[in-house]
Amino acid sequence: MSILTPIAPVQDQSKTKRIIAIDVARGIALLAMASYHFTWDLEFFGYTDPGLTAFGWWKFYARCIASTFLFLVGVSLFLAHGKQIRWNGFWKRFAMVAGAALAISAATRFATPDSFIFFGILHEIALASLLGLAFLRLPALLTLVVAAFVITAPLYLRSGIFDHPALWWVGLSATNPRSNDYVPLLPWFGAVLAGIAAAKLSSASGMLTRLASVTPARWTNPLVFIGRHSLAFYLIHQPVLIGSVWLFSQIMPAPVETRQVSFLKECQMSCEQSRDTEFCSSYCVCMLDTLEGEATLDRLYSNDQAADWKAHLDELAGACTAKADSTLMEGGAQ
Repeated sequence: MSILTPIAPVQDQSKTKRIIAIDVARGIALLAMASYHFTWDLEFFGYTDPGLTAFGWWKFYARCIASTFLFLVGVSLFLAHGKQIRWNGFWKRFAMVAGAALAISAATRFATPDSFIFFGILHEIALASLLGLAFLRLPALLTLVVAAFVITAPLYLRSGIFDHPALWWVGLSATNPRSNDYVPLLPWFGAVLAGIAAAKLSSASGMLTRLASVTPARWTNPLVFIGRHSLAFYLIHQPVLIGSVWLFSQIMPAPVETRQVSFLKECQMSCEQSRDTEFCSSYCVCMLDTLEGEATLDRLYSNDQAADWKAHLDELAGACTAKADSTLMEGGAQ
């Protein structure tokens, strides 16, 4: 079971009743996802600054959306199979989500080969749903402990051993690979485990029964509809959005920027997450001048994962950091 399929009914003493509130929560998450994807589409066609959705508030927003989806995967998994695993229903839904994930990989491989989606949210949902079955009978506290370990694992277990493309799905590579939607097993499986634990605790406390008795207001009907048809919404919304932006771009195209200008904007935005504007301006100009002098700017954008190239970029970043710091110190001394 996954959040991209309708949840199973929950038993409310004498009758079967669906928890509409979960459909509403899923619908809200889907609309939030659509708003993020629309902004990404605007960036892709050049209507916003490069890197806008990859840093700062937009990055935090995207992580909140993904966490909500995966948390609801865990909740749905427990509601559907907490008492007894219904294998026929599980494998049917698993096949639907896994098939959709493979279709997205194929489509994005064709459309954006340098950053295609090889392990995105649907891939994670499919794998997490399968692995989550092993935790349905475990105590909620133990599930939460494992969730905490999974969430924090990338902080101390990253290694170059996982840099091979065949292991990128694990989430422990030293450098994250380039992809338009990268949701690896670690740390994101932790959100699913948290959802399973929360559902267990809510069931034991009677909260699920109380939620099942809540009748949402009529204005939530569109959210309920979206939440109950979430896989279809997920698959359809982005082609519609990106197609709409493309049509608009044929009428009013965005200003064309050189790769150099795009690099400086994206570098500046990324750098300012940790340093001040003056330092970042000096650092980014240094990086651009060096890459152009080496004629390797195109290689930077080709998603090259070679170890020697990564080491070289680290050396350039270190040299430009030192140069920018030295420039600022000299300027402050004058």
